This record gives sequence, C-alpha cells and structure tokens, in this order.
Amino acid sequence: MDAFLTFAAKILTNERAATAIEYALIAALISLACIMAFLSLGLNLSNIFTTASAAMRGG
Repeated sequence: MDAFLTFAAKILTNERAATAIEYALIAALISLACIMAFLSLGLNLSNIFTTASAAMRGG
C-alpha cells in the first residue's frame, strides 16, 4: 500500500503527468459531447454517406 501511495504522490506532484491527465479528460469530454450531439440530432452517418455516394454517382 505504501508503494501505491508513493507512486500516487509522485504523479500528483509531477506537472507533466497532471497535464497529460487533464488533456485526456478534456478529449474524453469533447468526444462524449460529440456523441451526445449526434445522438440528440439524429444524425445517422450511414444515411449521410449513402446520400453523398448517390450524389457523386449523379443519382
């Protein structure tokens, strides 16, 4: 248990590790917000690609 506490203390005092964790959390929150926006707006990527493909074929 002491080894874990020592490791945790090193991570908390290491600014590089803290910054990396913060950026990872920000990226996770942004991706979660994008997923929620797509779900709430009802955007279906399959339909979007089908429509784009049909438009490129001229039909």
